[in-house]
Amino acid sequence: MCGICGVFDLDGGPACEDEVRAMNGAMALRGPDDEGVHLDGPAGLGHRRLSIIDLQGGHQPLTTDDGEIAALCNGEIYNHLDLRAELSAAGHRFRTRSDSEVIVHGYRQWGESVVERLDGMFAFAVWDRRRRRMFLGRDRFGKKPLAWFVAGRRFVFASTLTALLRHPAAPRAIDREALARYLALEFVPAPKTIIGGIEKLPPASTLTVGADGRVERRRYWSLEVRGAARPPSRAEAEETIRELLDAAVKRRLMSDVPLGVFLSGGIDSSSVVASAAALGARPIRTFSIGFSERSFDETGYARTVARHFATEHVEERLAPQAMLEIVPRLGAILDEPMADGSIVPTYLLSRLARRHVTVALGGDGGDELFAGYPMYVAHRLAEATRLVPRPLLALAERAAAKLPVSHRNMSLDFKLKKTLEGLRYPLAVRNYVWLGAFAPDRLGDVLAEPLPDPEALVRPVEEAYRDAPGATHLEKVLYQDVGLYLCHQILCKVDRASMANSLEVRAPLLDTRLAEYVARLPLAMKLDGLEGKSVLKSAMATRLPRKILYRPKKGFGMPVGEWLRGPLRPLAEELLLDGAGLTATGLFRREGIRALLDEHRRGVVDHRKRLWSLMVFELWRREHLA
Repeated sequence: MCGICGVFDLDGGPACEDEVRAMNGAMALRGPDDEGVHLDGPAGLGHRRLSIIDLQGGHQPLTTDDGEIAALCNGEIYNHLDLRAELSAAGHRFRTRSDSEVIVHGYRQWGESVVERLDGMFAFAVWDRRRRRMFLGRDRFGKKPLAWFVAGRRFVFASTLTALLRHPAAPRAIDREALARYLALEFVPAPKTIIGGIEKLPPASTLTVGADGRVERRRYWSLEVRGAARPPSRAEAEETIRELLDAAVKRRLMSDVPLGVFLSGGIDSSSVVASAAALGARPIRTFSIGFSERSFDETGYARTVARHFATEHVEERLAPQAMLEIVPRLGAILDEPMADGSIVPTYLLSRLARRHVTVALGGDGGDELFAGYPMYVAHRLAEATRLVPRPLLALAERAAAKLPVSHRNMSLDFKLKKTLEGLRYPLAVRNYVWLGAFAPDRLGDVLAEPLPDPEALVRPVEEAYRDAPGATHLEKVLYQDVGLYLCHQILCKVDRASMANSLEVRAPLLDTRLAEYVARLPLAMKLDGLEGKSVLKSAMATRLPRKILYRPKKGFGMPVGEWLRGPLRPLAEELLLDGAGLTATGLFRREGIRALLDEHRRGVVDHRKRLWSLMVFELWRREHLA
């Protein structure tokens, strides 16, 4: 796990070492163990290393013997031993045991198609001196970040927006369209970033820049959801899922440093622990955090799984104050605004694990692949509303909006009103109205200026739905979530929270073979009536206690709505209404934000998601742009 950065002077002048080192320095937490800089004419490459494999010999950037090809990588290549054997048989001589060295030799052997042979989580860059071009690639699900910009005749890239902003030529103006998308979706979908002129490389994509300045983009993979002509039986699917998950966990146990597993006690993380145990891994170190507020504490379930598999379990119980203390630091932890409040407990869990291990396995991806989110059930239930006249639905929404917030059933109130709000939007957009902070027609309440192209706001959502190969609405939503929500919110959250603690987190459930197999299974195996993750539960029935398989789902978050009326209220008011705060940027309407704060304080409307997204944006802006 590392950070990478680089510059390419398209006019052929020498790369500036100071520029590379400035960006490299901004990624120290991503790679505290080592740093390297490679200068080769117009190209300059920088690397920060968190040492996982070949602790002594894995220094980067890596080069061929003749120096014509140089490469650097952030992440892990799980099939590097197989690739190494194939390349060695073809005459390539390896100088290290590093998994990243296969990129250097693989590029020489196969050219840009090397990316299609890599199995792992990665973002890499290759400098080709002879062809005078820079080649970048990102893994299939977007687990590792990569962003870039062109300023004049300089091409600049880095793992993080934070590092790019250290470059003297970096743009620094907020992209208003990206800001609106962030407020609506709680993240900024690729290729845009919150900064105009800086782009993210999308998942499963490559980018090639030649000396002529032309930028070529290519998508090399997509998740296919159409099943085989003869779907497998339930028993066949269960057996294959166990086999593929075991193989995925085995590949991710590769490490020269201590390794553990995040364990919430939910079926996803518990299945990862079960696979590690089935493989005979010893010791299995597991990590959980708990909170004194029982409404979002899961430590009892985690202990049940830890006892079942006799893991070396480490648990930390925290008072709410521990989470509150992290909130003001989110601007430094986040690389780009992303309004998922669960980044705070994820950060605390990563901090706990890092005291004992350098690598952790997690359960990310299970909800999207196996249809585990409650909103998928909501989509199925919402099908019944197709027969309800639109005016009647609108009346129900207006009536629900006027109901006072019940502090006893605050979450239920919030979900009811969100559900009714989403029903008036097209199927392609509905899911992200339910997920996001501001419904598209509510952005005018807080934005100072209307969008020049309002239809562009939800275009990434509509395109992801339109391009989904699924035959049904729910299949399209699952595909949509893998490309948007999983990449830009879930995986982004885990990467930022873990790397802020110099911890590598791996996701076995997002193994390519496993994900492709599950995606092609009939939807009914995943969402059986109103039961999500049905086939995963039955596949793990012989390995996990029943109380874990069929426990109620809990989110890994914070009681933001309640805290905004209490301990978070002073910070919210300072961030959002202070003379030097959010409204001083000219991007927002002060009276609109004041109304949100007032209505939330009085319990008229639960504005938790809207206020939180505004607070996170301002914390990020103060850290990076103020």
